[in-house]
Amino acid sequence: MPAIINYAIHLLSASALLIAFFIFYTWATTIDEVLLIRQGNNAAALSLGGALIGFSLTLGSSLLHTASYIDFLAWAAGAMVVQLLAYGATVRLLHISKDHIESGNTAFGGLMGAISLSIGAINAACIS
Repeated sequence: MPAIINYAIHLLSASALLIAFFIFYTWATTIDEVLLIRQGNNAAALSLGGALIGFSLTLGSSLLHTASYIDFLAWAAGAMVVQLLAYGATVRLLHISKDHIESGNTAFGGLMGAISLSIGAINAACIS
């Protein structure tokens, strides 16, 4: 397969998976991040942005380390689950996270984003 076609397939697949993650993540969380971001809530932007970047790290790593599209899709699905589990565990451990995000606590939004980035980086490094 010509390199440009392979590139286009990977780019479109990864973009579609990122969109799917965005939709699924915002549906699964207890916070309406999109509404809060539209209202100028920086905490929500930091939290959601960290989740997107964390997921993207795993997508990038899986693109580098897998030979088939099926493997790539499997790693992407796993990365979605890991990011959602990390969010769920964080919310359970920090019982008041929803209130902090909704009130615009940027320090807390930054913490949520950093946790998502950390999980994504570790998850990405585990792919070989």
